[in-house]
This record gives sequence, C-alpha cells and structure tokens, in this order.
Amino acid sequence: MTMSGLPELLLLRHGQTEWNSEGRFQGARDSRLTRLGRAQAASMAAVLRDLGVAPGSHAALTSPQGRARETARLALDPLGIKAGEDRRLVEIGMGGWTGLTRAEIDGRWPGPPREELLDFYARCPGGEPLRDLAQRAGAVLARLERPTVIVTHGITLRVLCALALGLPAEEGGRLETRQGCVHRIVAGRMEVLAPALPAPELGDNPSRTGG
Repeated sequence: MTMSGLPELLLLRHGQTEWNSEGRFQGARDSRLTRLGRAQAASMAAVLRDLGVAPGSHAALTSPQGRARETARLALDPLGIKAGEDRRLVEIGMGGWTGLTRAEIDGRWPGPPREELLDFYARCPGGEPLRDLAQRAGAVLARLERPTVIVTHGITLRVLCALALGLPAEEGGRLETRQGCVHRIVAGRMEVLAPALPAPELGDNPSRTGG
C-alpha cells in the first residue's frame, strides 16, 4: 500500500504507562500513565510548538483508549488544540497475551530465535491480524486533508509510519520509533524529534512491548 501526497504528519505514541513499566502487553486493555509518562506527554507540547502547531494549523486525532487520550490532552491542551477521537487508531488486539509479560509469553509460546517484532505479534493467539490493523490505519491516512497530529500506540504507530512512508506494513517493525518523541513524516521522510527530558528517560521501554 502506497500513500502519496500526504500532508505533514506528527505522530505520537502515548507516554509510559504502568503496564509499560512492568513490561506487560496492553492491546485493547488500558493502564494509567506513570509520572514519567505524564512528563513525556507534557514535554511533547514544546516539540509540537516548535514545529508550528497551533490552533488552525493542524488537525488532531487520538485513539479513544485512555492512555492515548490523556497523552493528547497533556500534549495539545497547552497549544489550545483538542484532538478528535478515531477508533481506527486503537492498539493492535493482543488476544490471549493481553496483560502478560514477554517472559510469560516466551515460557508458554516460545518463538524462533531472532524473531522479527511484527512476526511475534502475528502469532498471538486470538490477536488482531496485521492486515486488519494496516487496513484501518491506511483508512485514517487516506482521509487526511491537512497537516495532522496523531496520538496512538506502539504497534499502530509503527504501521502508520510504514504506510505513510510507502512501505509495507510489515516494515513497521524495523523502523525507529521512541516513546515520548514526535515522529514527523513529510515528503516521504521521517525524523524522530526528542523533547528536553533527561536521556535515561527517553526511548522505548526495554521490553519493546506495544501499547
């Protein structure tokens, strides 16, 4: 699936949650932002402001899941912007792995060595197929008519980025994405913009759990 003529995209993964900090997969379930997660969300407002985001300049959409809505509020309220909710931005369904850690999953459902990130999600029992996620993510992108801020989740973010770059959805697992950063895609190129937080607080949770 190739996207052409997309407006500027500013994609945010929600801030760290309690389950992120524990290495638990969230999927359709929810978990509250931690103190760090709230700080990450608030700090992204400054990045967005530096990129010229202001009332009237950008549309804004968020997943309706609580952790994304709270991140959108903390990142966008200081700019005078309210994000509309779009259910197509929810996180990939994790089926029987919801709430489990990677160690628990590997103990019961061991996978091959050096497994690709999205191959791991593809074998989740009762999980959402990647093609379904790609279809709903692509539908969001296809309707964008102006520069847009999107607040979503780890795996949904990866798929959105891949499609916006004209790559297959499966390539999203190989892209650099970071929790607490703004992923800017314009003219077919992506850059990851980090806010002014201490270095140890930036980056994905070491468990690489989605959510």
